[in-house]
Amino acid sequence: MTKGITIIDRCNARFHEVFSGYGEKPEGKVTVSHFGEFSQDLVNSLTISIENAMFDSGDKKSVVKRMFSILVEGLQNIRIHGERDEDGTQVSFLIILQHQDVYKISFGNLIQTDRIPKVQELVDFLNKSDQTEVKQHYMEVLSNGNISSKGGAGLGFITMALKTKKDIAVKTVEVSAELSCITVELTLDRL
Repeated sequence: MTKGITIIDRCNARFHEVFSGYGEKPEGKVTVSHFGEFSQDLVNSLTISIENAMFDSGDKKSVVKRMFSILVEGLQNIRIHGERDEDGTQVSFLIILQHQDVYKISFGNLIQTDRIPKVQELVDFLNKSDQTEVKQHYMEVLSNGNISSKGGAGLGFITMALKTKKDIAVKTVEVSAELSCITVELTLDRL
C-alpha cells in the first residue's frame, strides 16, 4: 500500500471506478450516488426519494416495492455490519443506475478481509440456486440460523437475491492489512 493514501481514499477510488463504469453507459443515467456514512435519517430520506422518483418514472408498484426492500437490506447491512476505518469513519457508498429496462444497484462498504470467504460462499450459493431453493434457505436461516452479535445470518443477501431474482456480483479491494472495500452489485428488472 502506498504511504499517505488513506482507507477513505482507496474506497473513494473504488466508488469512482464503479461510477465511471456507469457513466460509460450512455443509455442509462445515474439517479443516485452517495459516498460517505449513512445515518438512519439519510437512509429514510434516500428510500423515500428513490421510491418517489421511481413512481415518477412510471415504474410499477411491484418494482418499487422490490427496490425498497433491496435498499433497506443493503443500507441497513452497511449501517449494522460495515466496518470503520482507523478514524472511526464508516466508509460506504450507494450508486443506482437507471436503464430503460433495469436498475443497476451498487453498495460498497468496509469489511474485515477475513470475512470475505464466508460472504462469497453465501453469494455463490445464492447465485447457483433457483428461487425455490433461495426461499427454502431463507426459511432455514430464520429457523436455525446462527445469528451474529450484530443480528445477521446472511438474511440481507438472501432477501436481496429473492427480490432481484438475478445473480449478485461481489468485488473486493484490499484497503489495509485487515480491511477490504466490498462492492455488491445487483440488477433489478423494471418490466
